[in-house]
Amino acid sequence: MVVRAGTIEIRRAALASSDAARLIAALNAELKATFPEPGATHFSLTGAQVGAGDGAFVVAYLDDVAVGCGAVRRLDAVTAELKRMYVDPSVRGRGIGRALVEALEREARLLGVTRVVLETGTRLAPAIKLYQAMGYARIPLFGEYLSSPDTSLCFGKSLA
Repeated sequence: MVVRAGTIEIRRAALASSDAARLIAALNAELKATFPEPGATHFSLTGAQVGAGDGAFVVAYLDDVAVGCGAVRRLDAVTAELKRMYVDPSVRGRGIGRALVEALEREARLLGVTRVVLETGTRLAPAIKLYQAMGYARIPLFGEYLSSPDTSLCFGKSLA
């Protein structure tokens, strides 16, 4: 995929890799600044949840520089959840977020699930717009997000 002045490549990565750690630290800092309320941020994700057969963690590279990441984890036999979606602010608007979601949907299909769900923050308008443009529809809050109804929005999409 060629995007403006660079090439995007999405690669599977270990959650503990240096690129993943740097991107997740930036994501966490941005979320904490945007949602300072106690309990408004949900950072739970383990290496086991994105291990073979249960999920995947991917990193987006723009001209071999890690600029984004995301994960998919199986919730049950038919449902997987997108987590830890992030694109560096300096390269937003170049299609990297869309490429990450598409890659994670492919990974979800490999897990054999037919539905993908996700949570995003109420103040993350560009993310909400992206998910809606990619066919995600609002669903009721689920799981850990039930505890943050003022800051969380959940979306779902059928892969069938």
